[in-house]
Amino acid sequence: MLARDFLTLTLRSITAHRLRSVLTALGIAVGIAAVILLTSIGEGIHRFVLQEFTQFGTTLVAVNPGKATTAGTSMGVFGTERPLSIEDAEALQRLPFVKAVVPFVQGNAEIEADSRRRRTSVYGSGPQMPEAFSMAVRSGRFLPADDPTAPRAFAVLGSKLRQELFGETSPLGRRIIIGGSRYRVIGVMESKGTVLGFDLDDTVYIPAARALSLFNRDSLFEIDVMYREEVAVDTVVAGIKRTLTARHGKEDYTVTTQQQMLDVLGSILNVLTFAVAAIGGISLLVGAIGIVTIMSIAVNERTSEIGLLRALGAKRSQILNLFLGEAMVLAAIGGISGLGLGVGIAWLLHAAIPALPVHTPMLYVILAEVLAVSIGLIAGVVPARRAAHLDPIEALRAE
Repeated sequence: MLARDFLTLTLRSITAHRLRSVLTALGIAVGIAAVILLTSIGEGIHRFVLQEFTQFGTTLVAVNPGKATTAGTSMGVFGTERPLSIEDAEALQRLPFVKAVVPFVQGNAEIEADSRRRRTSVYGSGPQMPEAFSMAVRSGRFLPADDPTAPRAFAVLGSKLRQELFGETSPLGRRIIIGGSRYRVIGVMESKGTVLGFDLDDTVYIPAARALSLFNRDSLFEIDVMYREEVAVDTVVAGIKRTLTARHGKEDYTVTTQQQMLDVLGSILNVLTFAVAAIGGISLLVGAIGIVTIMSIAVNERTSEIGLLRALGAKRSQILNLFLGEAMVLAAIGGISGLGLGVGIAWLLHAAIPALPVHTPMLYVILAEVLAVSIGLIAGVVPARRAAHLDPIEALRAE
């Protein structure tokens, strides 16, 4: 059988039963569209989270109180005999590879300005926070380099909190009350938006030592260390551990590099992407069952045609390839249609909901089409083998 005849017979079989062919291809198309759509959303969320996580830079190391357990979680201040202190942060500042050190305390308190009140997040930090976290001051200045253990009562407002408390009026030099204590506003931050669910614009920044007193804490929530890019992270971690162990007498703290955070986060997001792709794969399984059913029906309907081809000298392998080719073409058509449908729906979703991150990796597109053709090949094997092994004489007698 010539290749041209093979192609002609395959296409004629598909076009002769248009409705059946469309329904078969539709089963694969829906499955591929589901895989593309779900993986596009999953990959979009993956990229969005990683982008949010790394927007503060990639040379940060976090130090938390408490030694991490073997399960990888920190015991916090209850698992350490000595909490992280302002003095610990000052000691880390003296390391040669350090560019910035930020003692960090987080809490929630009521903010009062004139007759307006608002409960929001309060971040206790150090003067180097804008440098370490790539943040900018819109007006005024950030917290000055005061005595870290007895700083002045200064506050810097997030852009949203400034709007809520003072409207269009400049807050610089104004007095606000945070948790019952008076602070002078010396700056307003540039809008940073929401990062991993935390609205950095609806917050106020005060010195870390005053935040410890405000929230009645004896330990910093975290110390963030920004190091020079040319320094190896292992050198940074070793220096931090050496300094803190000398001060604490033992390793009662946890040092986490940003790469470790990204690795854990990436593995979680990869599992999420795989899970949603597997859900879409169920639709592909349904499409494969449809191909098996349709091709089995086709074998029954074309028994006499198969007998005629065998009587004219067609080999069993040629009959097998004929039905396999038909199944693969149907699956390929369904795959291409599904790709267009999935990418189109993903694009429309992103256009309708701009906040929904959507990204379709080219690798998934190629794999989806290969998967569609493979499904057609696998699903067509049983009907094709049955057609190839029909007895020519008995097939010719069939009506």
